This record gives sequence, C-alpha cells and structure tokens, in this order.
Amino acid sequence: MKSTAHISLLTLATLATLNFSCETKKTETAAEAIAPTLSLLWESTDSLPTNESVLYDANSGLLYVSVIEGQDPQEKDGKGSIALLTKDGQLLNRNWITGLNAPKGMAISDGKLYVTDIDALLEIDLSTAKVTQSYPVPGAQFLNDVAAHQGTIYFSDMNTGKVHTLVNGSISTLSEGHTALNGLALDAEGSLYGLDASGLKKWNADGTTTLVNSQVTDGDGLILLGDGSYLASRWIGEIWLATDSTQTLLLDTKVAQSNTADIGYNAAEKIVYVPTFYKNKVAAYKLNY
Repeated sequence: MKSTAHISLLTLATLATLNFSCETKKTETAAEAIAPTLSLLWESTDSLPTNESVLYDANSGLLYVSVIEGQDPQEKDGKGSIALLTKDGQLLNRNWITGLNAPKGMAISDGKLYVTDIDALLEIDLSTAKVTQSYPVPGAQFLNDVAAHQGTIYFSDMNTGKVHTLVNGSISTLSEGHTALNGLALDAEGSLYGLDASGLKKWNADGTTTLVNSQVTDGDGLILLGDGSYLASRWIGEIWLATDSTQTLLLDTKVAQSNTADIGYNAAEKIVYVPTFYKNKVAAYKLNY
C-alpha cells in the first residue's frame, strides 16, 4: 500500500506536468494566432493599365493611383495619368490627372501631390486637380519613389542611384552611389530609409548610410510600421515583413504573374494597397499583425 505522502507527491508531479503542457500549448497557440498574414479584402476593376503606385490619403480617405498605361515605364508618350479610388476600391475618376508620361511614386505635402515622371518631379494641387509645377531634374533617368517630411520632398532615381530633394522650389542631390535605389520612407523623427540592391538602409545625420536588413533586396515599395518593422514589396510579386534581423514572406503572387509594385498603406485600419502593374488593378489586403 502506498503512503498518502507518496500519492500526494505523484499528484503534484502530474499536475505540474499537465500545467506545463497546457502552458506550452497556450504559448504555441498564441504564437500561431499572432503570426503575421495578409488577407485579400478586394480588387478594383482592371481598368488601370500598368498601375505603378498607390498612395492612401488619410485626410480625404481616398486612394491616388499612378497609371503608366504602356509597356515601357520610360517612354514619354503623354499617356500617363493619376486615377482616384475610394478606400474600398470603387473607381471615382479614372482620369483625375492626364497628360503625364510614366508617373510612378507619390507623396502629399501641404496640399500638393508630388509625382515622379521619368526625369521630372510634378507638383499637383489637390484642390484644383491641376499640375501647378514641373521640376526637371538634370541627368535624371528613372525617377521613382517619393516621400515627404515637414515640407521637404525626397525622391529616388533608380538608374542613377541618387536621392534628390525639393526644398523651397529648389532641387538638389542628397545622396548618390546606390544600386537600383527605389522605395523611400521617413520615420517620425525624419530619418530617411530606402530600398536598393543591398537591402534596407538608413541615412545617418552625416550623410552616410547604415544597412538595416540585407536579406530583402531589390525592394520597390516601403512602409515603416513604427515599431522597428517594415513592409517591403518586390516588383516580382512579393511582400515582406522585416526587421533588422528577421524577414517573413507575407504575399507571393509570382505564380499568378501579378506584380506588387509601390504599395500604399492605411495605418489606422492596417490595410495594404497593392498596384499589380500589368494586371491593371489595385488589390487591398488586411495586415494581420
């Protein structure tokens, strides 16, 4: 016959084992529950030929979409335009702005929409839907993404590897020597980040750069999430969630031959807007993160 003390010890040991097992399962379940994903919400009509960039305007709740409308993103054919969508994908104005060439990246600052157009930066008044200024950039070849912070407009040239700025109507070169430089973004403190062939880099106060992540290379669109992580799209059809030491593939549309160009983001609702380029539509995904 076993003693009461011995039975109690066995019972305690069993309970401890069961409790450890339950806690382990809870931890595993929690980890699975918070695993980041992108879930498709909607797709617009396929009436946006060769759409390259989507910009969400939190003030108006509207989406601006740059439409190249051609097979060559460097051709000056006057076919380019900016389309206007609601944030749930309804087409409001297919030809909100017309007569552009191959518009790409966009940013909003002080009531103006800034758009790169091959070798010039265009300024569009949001209230009148008119191009109010065109800033030619000497030596530019493939102006691409745009970002803005406190009145300074930053924009990249993918072919020349330069970052230019527009300040008080004057264009200057901030940085050069980068390979396939594309996506740009600024954090709340005004620090500049960019995607190029080496990965994600951050510009320091002295003009040098620090490589933050070397795994997600040749990125297109860049979204800083504000917690040390970021979203990076790759034109081939991928969207990554990454930090300085990790990277997770959230979306892969290569088999469908659907591109993921310069993505937009609705931070309040955690929605990622994806221009699909040759699929001619915008797709919206909920970021579960």
